[in-house]
Parts: sequence; C-alpha cells; structure tokens
Amino acid sequence: MDFLLQGFLQGFVLLFSGDPETFSAIWATVGASTLSMAASLSIGIPLGFLLGYRKFPGKKIVRTIVDTLLSFPTVVIGLLVYAFLTRHGPLGGTGLLFTLPGMALGQTLLGLPIIIAMTATAVESLDNRLPMTLITLGANPRQMMWATVLEARYSIMLAAMAAYGRIVSEVGISMMVGGNIKWHTRTITTAIALETGKGEFAMGIALGMVLLAVALLVNIGANGMKRKAVK
Repeated sequence: MDFLLQGFLQGFVLLFSGDPETFSAIWATVGASTLSMAASLSIGIPLGFLLGYRKFPGKKIVRTIVDTLLSFPTVVIGLLVYAFLTRHGPLGGTGLLFTLPGMALGQTLLGLPIIIAMTATAVESLDNRLPMTLITLGANPRQMMWATVLEARYSIMLAAMAAYGRIVSEVGISMMVGGNIKWHTRTITTAIALETGKGEFAMGIALGMVLLAVALLVNIGANGMKRKAVK
C-alpha cells in the first residue's frame, strides 16, 4: 500500500508543479477531443434531427445501423481509420496519420453515433403538436429545425456530454491513429497505459486523477441537464 500512497503524493506534485510531460498529454487530449466534438456536433445534430423528424424509406434500417454503431469497439475504429490514413491507403496523401487532427477524425467516428442516436430520440420524444404549431405560425424548414432543436436542447446537451465522456476516455483510436508520440500525440489514456507498464505509477496516477475529474464534471453536468429536462 505504501507505493500507492507514494504514487498519489508524487502525482499531486507532478500536477501542481506543472510537469511539462504530464501537461503535454493533457493538452493533446484537450486538443483532439475539442476538434472531434466540434465535428461530431456540427454533423451529428442535423443528421439526428433528420433521422428523428423525417419519415423516409429504410429509416428503421438506418436507425438500427446507428444504434449498432453505439457499441462499435474503439480499436476497430482505430484500425479502419489507420487503414485509410496510412501511406498506402486512400487518404494517405493527407498526412493525417500520427497527428492530432487524424486522432480527432477517428474520435469523431466514435462520437457521431451517440450524437445522432440521442438527438433523434430527443426529437421523437417531443410533443407531436409542435410541428403543426410551427407550420401554423408560418415557419420555414430552417426555422422549424431550429425551433425543434431548441426545444430538445437539454437532451442534445446530454448527448454531447455522453459523447465527450466516451471520446476523452478512449484508448484504441489514440494509440493506433495517434501513435502515442511523446510531446505530440500522447494523450492522457495512452500515457497512463504506457507509464503504468513502465512502472511509473506517479504519472499514471496524476493523469488518472485528471481523467477522473473530467468524468466527475461530465457526470455532474449530465445530471444537471437531466433535472432541467424533467422540469
């Protein structure tokens, strides 16, 4: 037990002393997750709205595919993205492999199904009289979409938090697409795996505390959104 206590103490020292290597992993995580969340929300919310609002042939099949992708293993996503971005792949000329934008691309594929599925569910759960009311008021399609999204805003925020929690804690995509390069693409999760394997428990614990803090904040935010949605 002494090594655990010592690891926690050293972890606090690394965090509060501003250790460059520790904070390099933190900023890489922040950078990649911010890019992926921006892409997931900008693409996922409109697609989720269409999936929940419109009726079209094959809708049940599309919904089944989206729901299936919710449990898609991150290592498989990493493998597919790696295959596309590698030098011999169709996107090899983009130079995105082993970069933060490349990691963000893979993480976007991880977050998109969550945003789409939860947004669609939120739209489907709204009062059925809302579309007719908007039409009666003379709203055009863009205004109808905006009003519907505003009505479901708390559920969409909850979807964003769920997606962020999944993205920030994944390992497979960051390891395979990012390459776990020190000072460049090493994230919190990949650094924890590497440093713990090397016996460097202090840094692993320090980064683990950051990840737990993020998870706690996401959980508090999600509970707050749930209470507001119920009201």
